[in-house]
Amino acid sequence: MDSFVSQALPSWQNYYIVVGPAAAALIGIQFVVITLVASQRRAVPMEALRAFASPTVAHLANALAVSALMCIPWATLANASLALTACGLAGLAYGVGIIKRSKRQDYYAPDCGDRFWYMLLPCGLNAALLASALALLPGSEWALLSIGGVALGLLLVGIHNAWDTVTHIVTSLSHETDK
Repeated sequence: MDSFVSQALPSWQNYYIVVGPAAAALIGIQFVVITLVASQRRAVPMEALRAFASPTVAHLANALAVSALMCIPWATLANASLALTACGLAGLAYGVGIIKRSKRQDYYAPDCGDRFWYMLLPCGLNAALLASALALLPGSEWALLSIGGVALGLLLVGIHNAWDTVTHIVTSLSHETDK
């Protein structure tokens, strides 16, 4: 194992101890958001929830998983790389599914910003996670920075998308009560 990575990996644990629980707390808050959606007069179709609400929880869960994996005292970097590679591949596969679901649903027409935050950015972050996980094997210094950036990026995507969902609910409810 590269001496830099073997010395640097433990120093990242405090960072992941902040990012991981933040993602976990936001997952809980997202359940509250879904409860608010359920109380709307106009029901939101399941396909729309799967295209926009479920991915928010998935991105936060991925940030939590990456944070947890980076806190494990790995015996070898190969094991850490394998686990992070699996997260990156799963995230990319899920991202492709989100793109397909968003095209199938007809409840909401995503604009450019939605396509960026719900589709493009999460796929890019998971591709970066995959590349960083593979770069971790030879003990790349930038891999640790990139993995940290991905975890934070997934957390920020989750925060943005949860906020976006809440504002959509509030504005939808206010338009319905105005009628």
